[in-house]
Amino acid sequence: MSLSEDDLIAKYFAPIAGPGSLDLRDDAALLKPPAGHDVILTTDALVAGVHFFADDPPEKIARKALRVNLSDLAAKAGEPTGFLLTLALPPDWTEEWLAGFARGLAEDSADFKFPLLGGDTVRTPGPLTISVTALGYALRGWIVPRTGAKPGDKIYVTGTIGDAALGVRVRQKAEADRAWIDALPLEFCAHLLDRYLLPQPRVGLRKVLRAEAHGGMDVSDGLIGDVTKMMKASGTGGRIELARIPLSPAVRAAIASDGDLFEAVITGGDDYEVLAAVAPTRAAAFESSARAAGIAVTQIGEVLEAGAVTCVESNGRVRVFAQKSFSHF
Repeated sequence: MSLSEDDLIAKYFAPIAGPGSLDLRDDAALLKPPAGHDVILTTDALVAGVHFFADDPPEKIARKALRVNLSDLAAKAGEPTGFLLTLALPPDWTEEWLAGFARGLAEDSADFKFPLLGGDTVRTPGPLTISVTALGYALRGWIVPRTGAKPGDKIYVTGTIGDAALGVRVRQKAEADRAWIDALPLEFCAHLLDRYLLPQPRVGLRKVLRAEAHGGMDVSDGLIGDVTKMMKASGTGGRIELARIPLSPAVRAAIASDGDLFEAVITGGDDYEVLAAVAPTRAAAFESSARAAGIAVTQIGEVLEAGAVTCVESNGRVRVFAQKSFSHF
């Protein structure tokens, strides 16, 4: 391409930059936390062919890259402050693609009040790779940790589970999935695809988590595996009632067509919902406050003293899953 790195940054990314970015003319950003606040940092990398398809719309790729990080901040009850972007472009990138990517980035940056602070743009011989480092503030001592679940707590999850995992399969439309995909109404297929392309970070829940939850975690690699991670980090066990797991009408229809999909739904990942551990005495307040914030929450189990996470069907039978979550390795 004819654009230099400096020209590229000035044309596509400087308009998105916020206070502290030094107008993207320096090698670093400068932030000063408000008095009495801690800084929360999180990062997620997205790689073409692993986290998204290379021919997905560039606007949607950009928005997904931001939203998966916003989901992590939401689970910690953090206020989004800004982000750093590393963009590794393959040889076939075009200005048209980059313009679409910057447009999607600008839309979500404005909608979530989440400005660009800096980053790096490089060339790569490999697939397109995007890394976002998100920064947020939280009142000192009020972060909601993964390690905070306590025996007796109720385990909640936001939204619905499995939409994105099936959305990927709708996108691929492999021969093995063709029957159940063809049986779904078009609006259900569209819903699943949209949930894969555009996660919904539960940023509106942060004040509720801060007030009511002992522990919190973003669900990204698969519900069962992430519950297991949270309980292990907290030094506790858990019990999940499978029939309570919230499923969208689209996912329910898919499972009705092919019952084997249930395992993929609850272990496949890409949900970007929030897990919360809430004391029984605060459960009603948590549900009421979440509802007032416009976010659906469902109690799916409870925290136990110790041991593994047990998954129980409606008939009381314990179900064991071969793989509890997505893993890169």
